[in-house]
Amino acid sequence: MVNIMTHIPHNYPLVVRDSGLATAISLMQRSLPYALMRFGIQLAYSVAAIVWLVVMIGGAAWTSLHIANVFGIVWFVIWAAGGGWIWATLLRYLLHLVECGHVAVLTELVTRGSVGNGNESMFEYGKRIVTERFGEVNALFAVNMLVRGVVNTVNGAIEGLTSFIPIPGLDSVARIISAITRAATRYIDKVIFSYNLARDDQNPWGGARDGLVYYAQNAKPILKQAVWIVILDYILGAMVWVVMLAPAVVVTMLLPQSVREFGAIVSIVIAVLFALAARGAFLKPLFLIMIMVRFHGLVEQQEINQKWVDWLDRLSDKFRELGNKVAQTFNPTTAPAQPKPAFADSSDNDWMRGR
Repeated sequence: MVNIMTHIPHNYPLVVRDSGLATAISLMQRSLPYALMRFGIQLAYSVAAIVWLVVMIGGAAWTSLHIANVFGIVWFVIWAAGGGWIWATLLRYLLHLVECGHVAVLTELVTRGSVGNGNESMFEYGKRIVTERFGEVNALFAVNMLVRGVVNTVNGAIEGLTSFIPIPGLDSVARIISAITRAATRYIDKVIFSYNLARDDQNPWGGARDGLVYYAQNAKPILKQAVWIVILDYILGAMVWVVMLAPAVVVTMLLPQSVREFGAIVSIVIAVLFALAARGAFLKPLFLIMIMVRFHGLVEQQEINQKWVDWLDRLSDKFRELGNKVAQTFNPTTAPAQPKPAFADSSDNDWMRGR
């Protein structure tokens, strides 16, 4: 066990403490180029996905009809596997790098009020930080997958519990709780990255460990923040859908009757693509900012609580592994050649279940 004495392991300025929607919108506007970049990437991918579906399904049907069924099946499998690989690796990794650059810029705005030393653009600053911390950025990409798996496990446990308790409407309560926990934990990897950047930690493993302890210590106020995020997600998400679908309806009504049905399908598909891209590029960063600012405000003058360290250390193998990585950083001669990276995983499950 790596013993962490009760102390405040950071000392950085904080100029933004309000985690409300208005502040999040203001910070989003100040870092708008990153949001626009995300919107462009997601929209381009959506269009490419439609082309991919047409080629995959159309090609499979054509080869089955004109050559043989087995060739159609092979065509479908190859294109399905290729598309899945592109989504799971290239696109998600590209978005991850952009998000990390965005987090770097937002962290500067939250802690210092400006980006870098004034001689760099937002993109230059974000690119430099991601490049300098490339190993940490790569590790966080794996953490994101682990956190999602933990959240799914917790959600399944909550939903499974309701089947044994004969209380009417409890399943609806479980779904609400699941939505709140997902909203709270969806951004934990980026929040921890922001925390490491803010305290300028040269040991990302130690920063991640402290960040997870702080996240567990402040579960109650962060979950309260997540309640508002869930509500805003429904309200703002509905507004985005209406804004994007309304022009599609108008265009459809103006089309000649002979092509109206086909035109309606095309218009709705385009509207859906724009809505999905807008939600991913503008709404999700808003919610990330709200959780990030709330986290920084909570830990600003807060000591590490040793009982949370010991509790997580007892209950979570991954948390203990993270502690070992901290020790290896200070004694590299005892470290294995390529240790398996892990910031979170079951530790998140532990504190959510323990609350």
